[in-house]
Amino acid sequence: MTSTPLTADDPSGRSAPRPGAVVGRLWRRDLDAYPERGRRYAYLAIVVLTTVVLYYALYIQYAVATSIITHYGMTYRYFVAVSVVGNAVGAFASLVAGLADRWGRANLVVYGLLVTGLLVLFGLPNAPNQGSYLALFAVVGFIEGMVLVATPALIRDFSPQLGRATAMGSWTMGPVLGSLVVTTVTSHTLATSSWQDELRYAGLSALLVFLLALVALRELAPRLRDQIMVSLRDRALVEARAKGIDGSGHARGGWRQMLRPDVLGSAFAISVYLLLYFAAVGNFVVYFATAFGYTEQRANALANWYWAANAVALVVAGLASDRLRVRKPFMVAGAVGSAVCTLFFTLDATRPATGYYTFAWLFVGIGVFSGFAYAPWMASFTETVERHNPAATATGLAVWGWIVRIVVAVSAAFVPIVVTSVTPLVDHGTQVAAAERTAGPALAVVAAHPALFAELAAYPPTAVPPALLAQAAQQVGLPGLRTVRQAQPQLAVLRQYGTQVQRAAKDNPGDWQTWWWVCLAGQVLFLPFVFLMSGRWSPKRARADAEEHRRSVERELAALGAAG
Repeated sequence: MTSTPLTADDPSGRSAPRPGAVVGRLWRRDLDAYPERGRRYAYLAIVVLTTVVLYYALYIQYAVATSIITHYGMTYRYFVAVSVVGNAVGAFASLVAGLADRWGRANLVVYGLLVTGLLVLFGLPNAPNQGSYLALFAVVGFIEGMVLVATPALIRDFSPQLGRATAMGSWTMGPVLGSLVVTTVTSHTLATSSWQDELRYAGLSALLVFLLALVALRELAPRLRDQIMVSLRDRALVEARAKGIDGSGHARGGWRQMLRPDVLGSAFAISVYLLLYFAAVGNFVVYFATAFGYTEQRANALANWYWAANAVALVVAGLASDRLRVRKPFMVAGAVGSAVCTLFFTLDATRPATGYYTFAWLFVGIGVFSGFAYAPWMASFTETVERHNPAATATGLAVWGWIVRIVVAVSAAFVPIVVTSVTPLVDHGTQVAAAERTAGPALAVVAAHPALFAELAAYPPTAVPPALLAQAAQQVGLPGLRTVRQAQPQLAVLRQYGTQVQRAAKDNPGDWQTWWWVCLAGQVLFLPFVFLMSGRWSPKRARADAEEHRRSVERELAALGAAG
């Protein structure tokens, strides 16, 4: 294998830094030949590890949501706005990531890791106020939006179609393992660490992976990656063709080719299919805290069942899909299975007696089936894009990334609209509970004499008629009046928010159930779009296609050899 010369007239069209070969190597990462198996696996592993740590850094704030809200005095709606803005910015960053073919996909990944690590290690934990926190998180969302396009593009480049589902299954483990790392770390460290510490752990992890990617991550030159590679046996043909390609790497008409029903429709379908996943990332802690009284640690420990099962299923589904050479049957079976499990979860959402392990096993089912749907879908989507133009892979993934982030932003904005009860519970629930504990004796005194204290409440403390004061002293006693007077701040909280919080606590499970119905509808809506995507339903016909492709490659290689 030879490396790309560090010259100013390189055909890829990128401008190279001049300070020297070492500095140039940190920017110029093109490979002129398809890497051998060991190096290819190493590049894939670095991309997957990068994805894991970036999602760890992105998702950590949701695992400590209640602590962040309390620290900054945020309302729940403001915290949701942080998520909405971050995802909206990330959506448009996904479109900007078309620059991946000009700056380099690997460069976006490597230096995106650097910026994210610095922001999460130093920026977010030290944000002076909620406005600064929102702005910094928006920058993190922007970086993640670009990397969301660059990392799966690299996975596609280094994985022929016959191994694509396994590779994409590994990539889709990135957000899942990132979530698993979040819940595992927080469930074991929150008892002794602050929310700022949790963010710092994530930022430090990103910087460590940045150092690895900085020196080790490479990418295919455009003239190699812009071809379709069905199996590793195509390597010789792909490299031979590449010698006759100018290597500009810019797909003409790429955007126009990607604005097709099969690309747009399938990207929208997977986005709404993942509504429950997005809720798990952003709202499970709040849901289980408000509906079932779980602590942050307990809610994160419960979510581990989901993430662990999903991570295993993604790899197993990818291996099985590649072995059978079909995607669509896995997508349908996974979607139907996850919808059934989600249905049972939705029905249990309003039952206070539902136990921890009931939820845990439901999450295992949802995680397994959604893994069987998602890994083959990612492979099929890249193959659908390749059907139109393999040189426009980054563009197709940019369209997908934009749609996914828009759906996440819109769904996050609608959660407090649908689950109206969660806002008073998050904003005032802790305050009301503390007031009830402190004012317990005073509440007992007031409850024993409701008419008397209702009459006293009609006057300012310094303007109570002497006769009414004498009556209160006689009926309640001076110690009782003193107890009520000392608890006035807490009683004021209860008068202002108590009824509102009590009503919200009653409505909360039903409100969340409505949102779970929305998530279930998204899973059902996913099914018809499977029929638009590339790929066979029958393993037998898929094998026949592969055999015909093999013969075609042999004929073309023979023709190239005969031509000299």
